[in-house]
Amino acid sequence: MRLKKKPASTASHDRWLVSYADFITLMFAFFVVMFSSAQMDKRKVGKLSVAIQAAFQQMGIFQAANSKTPMVTTDPLPMETVQVVEDGKGLSGEGPWPAPFNRAEGNVPRQKDLATIQKELAQSLNAEIQRHEIALQAKREGLVISLRELGFFDSGSAQLRPSSEASIKRIAGVLATQANDLRIEGHTDNVPIHNEHFASNWELSTARATELIRLFITLYNIPAARLSAGGYAEYHPVATNQTDAGRALNRRVDIVVLPAALAELVKPRSTSPTAGTKDVPKPGRN
Repeated sequence: MRLKKKPASTASHDRWLVSYADFITLMFAFFVVMFSSAQMDKRKVGKLSVAIQAAFQQMGIFQAANSKTPMVTTDPLPMETVQVVEDGKGLSGEGPWPAPFNRAEGNVPRQKDLATIQKELAQSLNAEIQRHEIALQAKREGLVISLRELGFFDSGSAQLRPSSEASIKRIAGVLATQANDLRIEGHTDNVPIHNEHFASNWELSTARATELIRLFITLYNIPAARLSAGGYAEYHPVATNQTDAGRALNRRVDIVVLPAALAELVKPRSTSPTAGTKDVPKPGRN
């Protein structure tokens, strides 16, 4: 009897490619999602690192406004675009931050970006800037308004010159219309001082900073809670102390307008108006 021939098998040996292609597609989608999440996390970390750095600088823990070595070497975002909180509240306005982060409600000035403040000050202080009595500079920790001793103080004195009152009034007029916190920093050159009022450059630099704060509070009604002061003596120069011109640039008071990201992120329970007034150098003669 003749046997029937079995038909040839038509099964495909490449069916595994279908499962493999599905697996590769899923892996691709997974890594796309992971990459997107990593980019968002990097952006958030960048905002947080800038805000924390500037917050500690506001409290006087890290460098002053003229420090040459920043704590963070790269800026993930421009300072003006960092928006961590809005008046101590979240986007919903419910106020996720507990006291003392929430400020009292009311008709208070709103915070402005530093570029807007710098533009307003440049227009208002054009004459002083041209005379090199005032300098404006945007830095990592905020907008720095440098008041040179040449136009505001007599040598060895913490009293503002009467001729500078108009300039101070214009500065206060701009700063009073916004809610950014202000840090006032006194600086000197490296020439020792020892007169009837001050035994060291530490005391002179601190006295000049607190004198400006007193005027802001008493004459121009800037809230004291927005202000802090520090005296740095000769230890944060912006120029060489080997020349008369360099020493003249170093004798200054810096008003640092802090960015909006710091207004409510960190508020110390108590602040000292004489930060940095320790380790007094050996007195000398001015």
